[in-house]
Amino acid sequence: MKAINISRRAAGSAVAALMIGATALAVAPTASAKNYSLSAGKVTLKKPGVEVDVTYSCDTGSKDWLVAGAVNVNHPWGVEGSVIVKGDKLVCDYETHKLKVYVPPIVDQEFNKGDKVEVTLVYFDSENGRRSFETKTTQVV
Repeated sequence: MKAINISRRAAGSAVAALMIGATALAVAPTASAKNYSLSAGKVTLKKPGVEVDVTYSCDTGSKDWLVAGAVNVNHPWGVEGSVIVKGDKLVCDYETHKLKVYVPPIVDQEFNKGDKVEVTLVYFDSENGRRSFETKTTQVV
C-alpha cells in the first residue's frame, strides 16, 4: 500500500512539473521578443519647437502610438509642446530604431537655444493606456 502511494505522489509531481513547464513555455515571449523601450537623445532647436532624437523598440504587430512632449523648465509659464507619432509611422520588429521627432509648442510661444527642457516619451495603447514611459531633462542645442 505504501509503494502505491509513493508512486502516485511521484507521478503527481511529474505531472505538476510538466504542467508548470508547459505553462511557462506558453506564456514566455519568443526568443527575439524584448520589452518596449524608449530613450530620448539630443534635443535640437528647430524654431519654434524642438527636434528630439528618439531611440525605440517595440514588439511586432504593435499598434501603439508614441507621444513626445517637451516642457521648458526655466520658463515661468513652462513653454510646452507635444506630438503624437501614430503606430504606422513606427517600425515594430523587436529591433532598435532611431527617429527624429519634431515637437511644436502648444501655444504661441517658442523654445530657445540653451533652454533646459524636460522631454517625456510615452508608448500609448488606446485599449490599455500607457505601456512604457521615459523622462529626460537636457539642454536645447
